[in-house]
Amino acid sequence: PMLRDNPDDAAIVDYCKSLQAELAKQSALGEPVRALLDLKPAKAATKRWGWVNKGAPIVIEVGGRDMAGGNVSVIRRDRLYREDGKLDSVATPRDAFVEAVSGMLADVQGALHVESMERLRANIVPIDDFAALETHFADGVKNPGWVDVRWAKPTGAALDSVVERLKALKLTIRNAPIGQTGCDDGACIFTGQPAVERILIARAY
Repeated sequence: PMLRDNPDDAAIVDYCKSLQAELAKQSALGEPVRALLDLKPAKAATKRWGWVNKGAPIVIEVGGRDMAGGNVSVIRRDRLYREDGKLDSVATPRDAFVEAVSGMLADVQGALHVESMERLRANIVPIDDFAALETHFADGVKNPGWVDVRWAKPTGAALDSVVERLKALKLTIRNAPIGQTGCDDGACIFTGQPAVERILIARAY
């Protein structure tokens, strides 16, 4: 609620509490919808961006005019701004929002997942040999992201040697992406042995 420290505040809070109860009866992505009511005595903008920063997929703002019109103002995490750069807050009839919230949450989740996967892929570069690895992470290169390399899963002294070579470049092995069923033909960039999987490497900070 957008509270103004005036007599209308109590009615706005009641409006929001009843909306919260209606939303709690809905479900999305196989889970009950969780609606949190923020009654802190803070400015609307402060509360809004606080919830955006916490990762709330949808932020609902309700002021006196919203209540009078039976509306809510809806801000979606995946559409924070309009093309003109202004906040994309959409006045929506309350009943219509409650009816649409399940699909809206699924849409937001899907859009954010696509965006995150695109960003992930854009920041992972396949590397085929150790020299290319050194060049990619050379001093002065900004935001090199991660690299994807072939890996033979060495052990013992061979693994210790790999760790030391990476340490000299201020790099570490981060993980092996799940779901791998083998590796394309090629040699491990560290040992020259046939690769059995691919791993991700990045700078150590």
